[in-house]
Amino acid sequence: MKNGQLPDRWFPVRPKSVLNRVTDKRMPFEWSINPYRGCGHGCHFCYARATHSWLGFHADDSFRNNIYVKRDAASVLRSELKRGKWKGGGIAIGTATDPYQQLEGKLKITRSILEVLQEYQIPCSITTRSPLILRDLDLLKKMKIISVNISVSTLDREIWRKTEPSSPHPRQRMKTVRELNHMGVSAGIFLAPIIPYLTDTEEQLQQVVNQAKQHGALFVVPSILRLSPEVKSWFFRQVQPAFPRVYPHLVRLYGEKAIAPESYRHSLMKLVERLTEEARLSARTPPYENREAHAAIRERGSTSLEPLEQLRLF
Repeated sequence: MKNGQLPDRWFPVRPKSVLNRVTDKRMPFEWSINPYRGCGHGCHFCYARATHSWLGFHADDSFRNNIYVKRDAASVLRSELKRGKWKGGGIAIGTATDPYQQLEGKLKITRSILEVLQEYQIPCSITTRSPLILRDLDLLKKMKIISVNISVSTLDREIWRKTEPSSPHPRQRMKTVRELNHMGVSAGIFLAPIIPYLTDTEEQLQQVVNQAKQHGALFVVPSILRLSPEVKSWFFRQVQPAFPRVYPHLVRLYGEKAIAPESYRHSLMKLVERLTEEARLSARTPPYENREAHAAIRERGSTSLEPLEQLRLF
């Protein structure tokens, strides 16, 4: 599937829930929303590939060729908000899919979700690899956007295309960051994932940081490649023919684990920290609302929520 081409198969489903509670205290957000299951970008390293196993698929190209579309997501979300399911805290959109993948251009599921969040003025972040997000600038400018996180792994054309078969060009993503900030929407770069032996050299990292700076990014947040067993098998099968010299080094580095050794991670993060400091860029996203910020709502228990306009009327 080429960039911009729709997946082989997509299936409309009506979700029981759209708003998912995040209980892991290590996460800066308390809720997540994923408008789709699967992703047409087909990035070989994507950790979310493992979620397709829950649907009876493998973590192979089924992930980008069989997309599940939450067609009634906006109405389900509105119902959840009216029932009082949301009890404060930031919502992260796009934690297990790209909300602006190719299908979004046609179906506008993400846009319909943003329309509801805009009505209720609920704080949220959006993570994507696609310039398609600029289509929704009219909404974004009226929302409580914490940040738009544009993911870029590398600016190297060969590595990009061999690891991200159908994603938009990284330089288009940089331009997207500039346009978002120009229009008053806080945006920066997720330097993710950093792939050992492929995208982890100082020269490559410096290129991304420099371009982020030149395009007005507010932050560059690094993240090192993580490989669950399902994803590791697929990723290594793609790396071996594409980068035969790198393949054995990656296999040795990760072994039976999902993450690289602590010594490697520490050294790499120190390098990125130095590069971002020299560029005077933050290595963190703007903060979500504090987990205690809505304590009063939680203490009241489940309460219904009305759009901002209605609250003003009553």
